[in-house]
Amino acid sequence: MRAAGLVVAGALAEVTAKAEPGVSTGELNELAEQVIRDAGAVPSFLGYHGFPGSICTSVNEKIVHGIPSRSEVLAEGDLLSVDCGAILEGWHGDSAVTIGVGEIGEADRKLSAATRKAMWAGLQRAQAGNHLSDISYAVQTAAQTSSAVDGADYGIIAEYGGHGIGTEMHMEPFLPNLGKPGRGPKLRVGMALAVEPMLTLGSAVTRELDDEWTVVTYDGSRAAHWEHTVAITEHGPWVLTDPDSEQPG
Repeated sequence: MRAAGLVVAGALAEVTAKAEPGVSTGELNELAEQVIRDAGAVPSFLGYHGFPGSICTSVNEKIVHGIPSRSEVLAEGDLLSVDCGAILEGWHGDSAVTIGVGEIGEADRKLSAATRKAMWAGLQRAQAGNHLSDISYAVQTAAQTSSAVDGADYGIIAEYGGHGIGTEMHMEPFLPNLGKPGRGPKLRVGMALAVEPMLTLGSAVTRELDDEWTVVTYDGSRAAHWEHTVAITEHGPWVLTDPDSEQPG
């Protein structure tokens, strides 16, 4: 899973470098797929329940599951969330980043930073002996703290969240991005989870587009999405999709 996670990290790094004004999300999709296949892996998303892309590209008010297209061209100031997964020798890695296209507004920058902080707060609670909802509570608390510091009322998406991961991309349990601590199953050494908060600049109410994939904010406000895959080890969390996380803990 570490090897699969590094493939995902490499694909996201390439996509981040190329995500500039004038580039289409379809081009980013082709780039990510090439990076994944060149590493001897297979895109997790392509064909998953019929999904047509190798990555999800969600621009501005799109929260998750945006379908990449050659006709969707990025513009200066766009906020792009890219979700990517890869399978290597039967094991999955899953990660997401939010990218500012060119110069983005201060509110968007703070939104993305708040979402990333919430993710890392959750990852730090992925320790044996904790309960699943301890991660949820850490994500929620960090998001609320950022709201107070930034003077923004960030919406925390409830319907979509993290999940177990391993020999399949989506496994039990579902990991909400908010909740009370001390609930749900106890975390054990050997478990792996994807922690993925999504925050908005407005309402947390969502709706699905007619393509039956793309989820957008109901009020049209912008959204951010960050995700890492983490393994629970006897020495603490090991973030498998972060190249800088060389050792557990």
